[in-house]
Amino acid sequence: MTDPTASFATPRVAAGALFFDDQGRVLLVHPTYKDTWDIPGGYVERGESPAAACRRELREELGIDRETLKLISVDWAPNDREGDKILFMFDCGNLGADEARISLPADELDRWEWVDPAQLDEYVIDRIAHRVRAAVGSPSVAYLEYGRPTTPVRSP
Repeated sequence: MTDPTASFATPRVAAGALFFDDQGRVLLVHPTYKDTWDIPGGYVERGESPAAACRRELREELGIDRETLKLISVDWAPNDREGDKILFMFDCGNLGADEARISLPADELDRWEWVDPAQLDEYVIDRIAHRVRAAVGSPSVAYLEYGRPTTPVRSP
C-alpha cells in the first residue's frame, strides 16, 4: 500500500528578527561561516514555535532576551540543497538599552551593524534583501515566495 503522506512537504522552518533603530536602519549580523550578512535568527527546533525559536536565537546570538512584537512576513523559500523552507520574520522593535548588552558568540558571529534598507544588497543575498524590504514596506503580514511579495494561489 502506498503511503498517502509520502508526497507531503516536510519543510525546514526558521525564524528571524528585525530590529530597527531611530533612523530606520535594520540590524544585521555577520556569521563566521558565511561570506554574507544575515538577520539574527535560525532554525526552529522540533516542538518549538517560530516565535519561541526567534526568542531563543536572540539569546544565543545576541545575548539578549526579547519577545517578538509581531509577525511581519512568512516566506516560502525552497533551496536546492536543503529542500523546502518556511521562514518567519518577526518585528522585535527598537533595541534601546539592549544594544549595549549585545554579546556575540565568537564561534558563530563576529560582528553586527546597523544597515539602511537601501544598502542591503551590499550585505545580504538577494532573497534576504527582498524579504526585509517587503516586510519594511508592508502594512500587514507579508506573504512571500523566494523573498518576493506574491498573492497566494487560490484553489477553485
